[in-house]
Amino acid sequence: MRYHHIGIPTQTPKDGEVFLKDHDVHCTDHESNPYGIQWMRYGDKCNLPKLVKEVTHVAFEVDDLEEAIRGKEVIIEPNSPSEGVTVAFIVENGAPIEFLEFAHKQKES
Repeated sequence: MRYHHIGIPTQTPKDGEVFLKDHDVHCTDHESNPYGIQWMRYGDKCNLPKLVKEVTHVAFEVDDLEEAIRGKEVIIEPNSPSEGVTVAFIVENGAPIEFLEFAHKQKES
């Protein structure tokens, strides 16, 4: 597991937001700052779990998404929000955790 970003829910519009129509979410680019902060503003039609919309989540890049979620309480099943990436969310001790697996990543030998 490698730290990827932290997603912080907000109701305040932020500079550089991108709108994800399929989820009714506005989010900033976590690469726009040195700490991996991604601001998440959820719309009224957003169907993501309440926990994700209200509690800050931490995200980790993993080599094997299925292995990372095995035996965990999955609240968002594996899905591909954009080409080349598959994500899923679990709950750990009351907090949402996101895992991301990138298709283009080559395994280190």
